[in-house]
Amino acid sequence: MSRSISRNLSGRVASFPTAGVRVPRTISWPADPMNALLPVVDRRTFLRRSAALWGTALVPGLFAELLTTTPGLTEGPFYPDRLPLDTDNDLLIVNDALTAAVGEITHLSGRVLSAAGVPLRNAVVEIWQCDSLGAYIHSDSANRGRRDGNFQGYGRFLTDSKGRYYFRTIKPVPYPGRTPHIHFAINRGGRRVLTTQLLVKDEPRNERDSLFRRITDPIRRAALLADFAPVPGSRTGELAARFDLVLGITPEEVG
Repeated sequence: MSRSISRNLSGRVASFPTAGVRVPRTISWPADPMNALLPVVDRRTFLRRSAALWGTALVPGLFAELLTTTPGLTEGPFYPDRLPLDTDNDLLIVNDALTAAVGEITHLSGRVLSAAGVPLRNAVVEIWQCDSLGAYIHSDSANRGRRDGNFQGYGRFLTDSKGRYYFRTIKPVPYPGRTPHIHFAINRGGRRVLTTQLLVKDEPRNERDSLFRRITDPIRRAALLADFAPVPGSRTGELAARFDLVLGITPEEVG
């Protein structure tokens, strides 16, 4: 039986199945995305290879202190008002199109963890962002008449037993009033448990961004930043970024 996720921040509801979420063209990553380009493999292959990703997984009990929880940031006005037909984790190709989206190809991966370092499996990770022209898949977005129809703009991924997720997307770009960013939402047990944004590390516009400036603690600020580093050997200038999300939940909620 499927269940739905309700968005409780603004009263609006966007429902989609979370039990047995199927992403027909789900793609996975190499053992080290910084040292190899991404092969396209199915989820079963991904699970077999998962032990090699990022080295040793976090082990509960090894931490003397809790991890810094990821600060929440606003959902913003441009969560899709109508979800695209293609909602898998490859935002560069819509369905079976032959033309890829415009932008700097980015392999975005990370883990969803509790504050104690426990990986959270079966969490639905959603991301949404504007295309290379600053347009979202939203009816009120600026530049919507020029939106890149080859950019999916939204994707979701169900974390594995080690809490890992992966997306192929573009490096975020700025638009008037905002620094480059990617929106994230984490859903567990049929409800939204975190809404936040990823910002680009060392991006000069960050210090002028009104949302980022509300966070004054340097450690909490750092928890929102990701380095977009070149993938060695890529002939097309691909990038890799790692962004872990830490939820402030109790051990009893981890399962």
